[in-house]
Amino acid sequence: MSNIIAIVGRPNVGKSTLFNRLTESRKAIVDDFSGVTRDRHYGVAEWTHKQFTVIDTGGYVANSEDLFEAAIREQVVIAIEEASVILFMVDVITGITDLDDEIAQLLRRSKKPVFIVVNKVDNTSLENDAAVFYGFGLGDIYSISSMTGSGTGDLLDDVISHFEDDVVEENALPKLTIVGRPNVGKSSLINALMGQDRNIVTPIAGTTRDSIHIHYNQFGHEFMFIDTAGLRKKTKVKENIEFYSVMRTIKALEEADVVLLMIDAVDGLESQDVNIFHLAEKNKKGIVILVNKWDLVEKDHKTMKAFEEQIRTKLQPFTDVPIVFTSVLSKQRIFKAIEVALETFQNRGKKIPTSKLNDVMLPIIEKYPPPALKGKYIKVKYVTQINATSPMFAFFCNLPQYIKEPYKRFIENKLRENFDFSGVPIQIYFRQK
Repeated sequence: MSNIIAIVGRPNVGKSTLFNRLTESRKAIVDDFSGVTRDRHYGVAEWTHKQFTVIDTGGYVANSEDLFEAAIREQVVIAIEEASVILFMVDVITGITDLDDEIAQLLRRSKKPVFIVVNKVDNTSLENDAAVFYGFGLGDIYSISSMTGSGTGDLLDDVISHFEDDVVEENALPKLTIVGRPNVGKSSLINALMGQDRNIVTPIAGTTRDSIHIHYNQFGHEFMFIDTAGLRKKTKVKENIEFYSVMRTIKALEEADVVLLMIDAVDGLESQDVNIFHLAEKNKKGIVILVNKWDLVEKDHKTMKAFEEQIRTKLQPFTDVPIVFTSVLSKQRIFKAIEVALETFQNRGKKIPTSKLNDVMLPIIEKYPPPALKGKYIKVKYVTQINATSPMFAFFCNLPQYIKEPYKRFIENKLRENFDFSGVPIQIYFRQK
């Protein structure tokens, strides 16, 4: 079950600064001008061992003045529908504005947990000014300073108490989901695959808030497709279609074992695709890239190779990902895509016996040991795979704190060379023996 926190509010109240603090990133551009956030912002955050996705809605506001407020309102509506928890951010210095009132009115009608986050409370005298926001009638207020981080801990403690617990599903079938930007051919692929005999479709509607589970069982393959319901209504504001699809993508992605990231061969890999890719990687999902509409690209014998290299360059450092070139319209390689996805699923659950791991990895480590630091030599004693849903390995040695990132990457590459983990993120830990 995906837990999504959406940060809503009018421009320039500090949404991006809070987003950066929660996701511990510098992804959102922070500036004093309103409406600076133009990029799509969603990141993974963690608080007391609970992971969740944070969405900064500021980036989804249309440029033109007359659409500006309409876009904000529309986003709040989408956030109410899709998010698990809503953080309604206001500014203690400007107080309550008309737009704040309108947003509050929308939130009052929602059934979702809403937290009023009063930002820019940098000293105690401003603490008293924050009391005015009780007037919204939306419950408790949380005074914070997203610049310094004060108050965010108490806020998050209360926010995570509203999360739904992960339900472990009984169904052991592989769960695949197709994600990608709007109009890239996701629905067409599902229709092309399911098209032979409609009675094999058993949509269990509402299994998990709007995702549809479709049981596929033919040509010797059996798995569950997780399809996210399409857009409910056409919206006037272009940016919000993107916003809506991002919300849906995150839900589908969190449930899946393997994510098929579909990109458009004509447009190539865009920044939102790279965002989705890294989100899947952070969530330790299997990943396969489908380049759709390949029939529309003029090509010679070198085109495919060049296109692949271009994609891998943009996805660094995790580049061991299968790439399948498809055309859903002409049904070209669509079954190949499913075969590769199921192989990736096998790789994700692969368990390597400890004896085999040690036989292969220890001689490699002996030949290329970790660099000595301050005259101290690092000796790796043995390796074992940790029991987890995705591949994790523990290397036991005398001085784990001296092992740096480049050596971890070298070890990961050697594991990939010797045991096929194509399409699957690997975690490596060095521990004290």
